[in-house]
Amino acid sequence: MSHNSFGHLFRITTWGESHGPAIGCVVDGCPPGIAITEAEIQAYLDKRRPGTSKFVTQRKEPDRVQILSGVFTTEDGEQLTTGTPIALEIQNMDARSKDYGDIKDKFRPGHADYTYAEKYGVRDFRGSGRASARETATRVAAGAVARKVIPGLRVRGALVQVGPHKIDRGNWNWDAVNENPFFCPDPEAAETWASYLDDVRKSGSSTGAVIEIVADGVPIGLGAPLYAKLDQDIASGLMSINAVKGVEIGAGFAAAALSGEENADEMRNGPPGWPMFLSNNAGGILGGISTGQPVVARFAVKPTSSILNPRNTIDKSGNNTEVVTKGRHDPCVGIRAVPIGEAMVAIVLADHYLRHRGQTGQDAGEDLARDVDTRLEWLPTKPST
Repeated sequence: MSHNSFGHLFRITTWGESHGPAIGCVVDGCPPGIAITEAEIQAYLDKRRPGTSKFVTQRKEPDRVQILSGVFTTEDGEQLTTGTPIALEIQNMDARSKDYGDIKDKFRPGHADYTYAEKYGVRDFRGSGRASARETATRVAAGAVARKVIPGLRVRGALVQVGPHKIDRGNWNWDAVNENPFFCPDPEAAETWASYLDDVRKSGSSTGAVIEIVADGVPIGLGAPLYAKLDQDIASGLMSINAVKGVEIGAGFAAAALSGEENADEMRNGPPGWPMFLSNNAGGILGGISTGQPVVARFAVKPTSSILNPRNTIDKSGNNTEVVTKGRHDPCVGIRAVPIGEAMVAIVLADHYLRHRGQTGQDAGEDLARDVDTRLEWLPTKPST
């Protein structure tokens, strides 16, 4: 299987299967001298970790990360990147392969079973192998490293829709995101989702979701006008996440209903040397290049394909049959996709930051790094779309 790497100068390669002994990734291209510890990486992995509430899979994985290479502990006790490949490993501790014995010859509708079998002639039916969302833990670990590359960068995510139920953007509160099991910025919507997902879970079904990622402190000038657009690569990174079926930047599909006057992000003079935008329908990117505004991306995650209710399918011999997926699965996989989306956006931004520096010889955002707090005072703290 090829194509297990993502990025150019900041490049990640992931490896491992859902029910193998371990999963991991190699981060290549990280600059030297960046302070990073296992504890910092672990904080992000704990956000994605399974078994944290009744609304996610009950697989009990500690997801403890171990740094195997690329970080050196100095005489002062500081752990710094060396510029060499950073290898990160996470042991699989709670795989139950027997749960998949009944479906080893059947193709689950909506899953990658059929396409994997047709393409490779063999498939790992134990938790779907590489097609499992388990692989995304390694991306979250890599994303923790990526966040350290750009001075002043802040990448945050929130769940903004579960099934048909959307948040009220007037209630948006970033502080609320870590106070409920849904990464929801609207406490009232979180209560609605709890009741709704209880019914979904008890019925043996699943539902989809929409996640929003906002990156503050993004330097001006990241990206390129044609085949390396910043929004293009963000869309690619988010679409590479399991179960993602749609991505939009800024106003996204809603821009089609706007007039030219409504959609244009008007500009006025702002702090010294910086323009001020009166809206952010562009999602912080114009012509494929970052404007310095918050980068806003949204992605839709389909309902979990592994459900308890019987579905019509065929087996590997082409016979009509039914399939029921046992085991432990997310009633809404979109919940744990929030830290994954954050990680992929951070990885793309880190890659483009290094590419900009390599192409222009400039340290993109050097002024921003010196005075990021001042700039964040006038940048919107929540999406304007």
